[in-house]
Amino acid sequence: MGRGILMSIAGGVFCLLAVLVLGWVLVAYNRLVRQRNQVQASWAQIDVQLKRRYDLIPNLVETVRGYATHENAALTGVIAARSGAIAAAGAPAVVHRAAAENTLTQALGRLFAVAEAYPELKANQNFASLQGELARTEDKIAYARQFYNSAVLTFNTTVQSIPTNLVANLGGFRTTEYFQADGTERAAVQVRY
Repeated sequence: MGRGILMSIAGGVFCLLAVLVLGWVLVAYNRLVRQRNQVQASWAQIDVQLKRRYDLIPNLVETVRGYATHENAALTGVIAARSGAIAAAGAPAVVHRAAAENTLTQALGRLFAVAEAYPELKANQNFASLQGELARTEDKIAYARQFYNSAVLTFNTTVQSIPTNLVANLGGFRTTEYFQADGTERAAVQVRY
């Protein structure tokens, strides 16, 4: 009779452990799903702001073209960079999209440098409005990028941490890339008066 009691206690302990492990696996899986969805939602916010920037650029280019007709290289550079960024929007790798966006940011910087040589353009209300709207959009992109990278950090840490990495591997969860600035965006901003 003592042996039967020990067997039923051992069976009960085993069942309890199995239920606890299964419960932990479910909690870990659901946490990974939530964090992956947060990464995707934060990427969608970047995408919204980038599309907003794409919509502003043609108006900006046309305004500059009206005053700086001899600056075709800067204008075509912005147009080409915008087209490249739009094309990269469908790229599966974040690094390709980031590279295209960095190229566009550099081209816009060159365009604004050209605008400095044209006082009438700088005084134009439409140009000032578009430049201000683009600056606000760039701020929103920076904030969205920061939020995205924070969500990626949380997700990647969970995917790589022991023992959650076992559930991540079984569930097909993989680390995600950060949306990083290239070297030129990391450099100090130079303000000229």
